[in-house]
Amino acid sequence: MYNLKTLNKISPLGLDIITANGINVDNDTSAPDAIMVRSADMNSMEFGDNLLCIARAGAGTNNIPVSRCTEQGIVVFNTPGANAEAVKELVICALLMASRDVVGGIEWVRTIADKGSEIPAMVEKGKSSFVGPEISGKTLGVVGLGAIGAKIANAAIDLGMKVYGYDPYLSVDAAWRLSSQVIHATDIDTIYRNCDYITLHVPYMKETHHMVNKEAFAKMKDGVRIINLARAELVCDEDLLDAIDSTKVARYVTDFPNAITAKAPNTIPMPHLGASTPESEEKCAIMAAQETVDYLLNGNIKNSVNLPNVSLDRMGVSRICVIHKNVPRMLNHILDLIGEANINVSHMINAPRGEYAYTIIDTDTPIGDTIPETIKKLDDVIRVRVL
Repeated sequence: MYNLKTLNKISPLGLDIITANGINVDNDTSAPDAIMVRSADMNSMEFGDNLLCIARAGAGTNNIPVSRCTEQGIVVFNTPGANAEAVKELVICALLMASRDVVGGIEWVRTIADKGSEIPAMVEKGKSSFVGPEISGKTLGVVGLGAIGAKIANAAIDLGMKVYGYDPYLSVDAAWRLSSQVIHATDIDTIYRNCDYITLHVPYMKETHHMVNKEAFAKMKDGVRIINLARAELVCDEDLLDAIDSTKVARYVTDFPNAITAKAPNTIPMPHLGASTPESEEKCAIMAAQETVDYLLNGNIKNSVNLPNVSLDRMGVSRICVIHKNVPRMLNHILDLIGEANINVSHMINAPRGEYAYTIIDTDTPIGDTIPETIKKLDDVIRVRVL
């Protein structure tokens, strides 16, 4: 029996899928076969040899040491699109808050709450301080057109906005999800030059660190309003403060406040509410559980961030799964070992991802213990499982 450990509160709907498939949920174990996590920081954790996979109930995996997991043959899953609806709705809210000073208006009203019968007249006199533009007819730039970005682009079209979308890695599936009215920007400078509002939906990595900086601000329209519900580190805080001070940036909304943005002027800091809905947590937990079960029981990989996505329907008596380096003749070596034992391969699949690859082989007869042990000894083989 496999043991799964959770590092955060996971929706019972996800855990029910785990236990229904004969997998034990044991949060006291020090040597789990699988881990489900939301935001807990795992970067300093040590992993036992039996840990097979980590499922992140959410999209970002900055809290997981992905490279180290890959080297150890641990599959890391995420749940792309499961929280897209929740984030989309909060971005729409952020668009409105970036335009109309609703937050400032509410805070001001509370300061006059003790004025009794004078409040209505004071409100009528003071409301002009919180005037802001409508979003209809304005231009929105969506940077990153994955599951979340595509939903936002389409919703903004429905709200009467002109929308530019930029994504150098736009997939065919994502393109199909986009409204035909979304204007395809071939470079990010097109977004900066043309848009009244810019919303960021890219992962945080070395290439995107401080992608919004003083050079980027210089290319933007005066009075631009920026929404960052992706990651704080996408924006250089010091350059942002200068852009706000010069009125280049009229308003900045972030879901990842820090010591600078929590108190910066014309900034609306929210406490990481993007996926904080019961529906989102349930959908993320269900997807993470399904990915975990399919990998533990069948060896199939779907929505991995570090290894190739590989799925194969069961077609034999035994199944051998091999995580290995993507090097020449590796597949030949594995098949030679199986053939030399007079075992017939009924079906197989192999796929690479960068420096690594994954192979699933179904055989007509039981594969035994000798062949897997021999495969493990091959150079560049990281993990071997028999199911």
